[in-house]
Amino acid sequence: MPTAIVTGASRGLGFELARELAGRGYGLVVDARGGDELDAARAELAGAPELTALAGDVADERHRRALVEAAGDGLGVLVNNASLLGPSPLPALADYPLDELEAVYRVNALTPLRLIQLALPLLGEGGRIVNVTSDAAVESYEGWGGYGSSKAALEQLTAVLAAEHPELRVYAVDPGDMRTRMQQDAFPGEDISDRSPPRMSVPGLLELIEGDLPSGRYRARELARVGT
Repeated sequence: MPTAIVTGASRGLGFELARELAGRGYGLVVDARGGDELDAARAELAGAPELTALAGDVADERHRRALVEAAGDGLGVLVNNASLLGPSPLPALADYPLDELEAVYRVNALTPLRLIQLALPLLGEGGRIVNVTSDAAVESYEGWGGYGSSKAALEQLTAVLAAEHPELRVYAVDPGDMRTRMQQDAFPGEDISDRSPPRMSVPGLLELIEGDLPSGRYRARELARVGT
């Protein structure tokens, strides 16, 4: 089985996907900003044939290079899952601090592109690139202008990369609303127990990683229903 890089894999969707990939025999390179949370995730992912867990910030070039170097020639899957929500509570665009908006774009759009640039020489024909996006990239929700527009940029980057690299499968995938820390930060003080747990979106991502779907934009929950 190939090696998969999964960013932001200490919790939430990234962790649930990494755990499933480990059980399927993939080698894994995972990361997270928090060392303690990453250590806990590493213990849960110990069943992977090969596992490298690197604490660091995906916005840092040295860390990005370390992730790709750790995967090496066996790299077959790159999942850009790590994301930055931005300020909480979510501000209106008229009040959005531009330095914080720049940070959101750096993590949500520029960093995935840079990781792809570094990974391209190692991805053979049929390699998979999965960029995790959001319905906020295509819908107009109050307060979501910063995060949503950064994901819209990621979706356009994904579409162009797919056109430029027909030998690869390049996907943007909307996982749907999930019961995660980021979702709670987006709605501070609100009850988000009605959201689905992240593991419910994993089957849809697996359809992209292991299936034969053409490059494009997909909704994970819809793919999960198709695959059952």
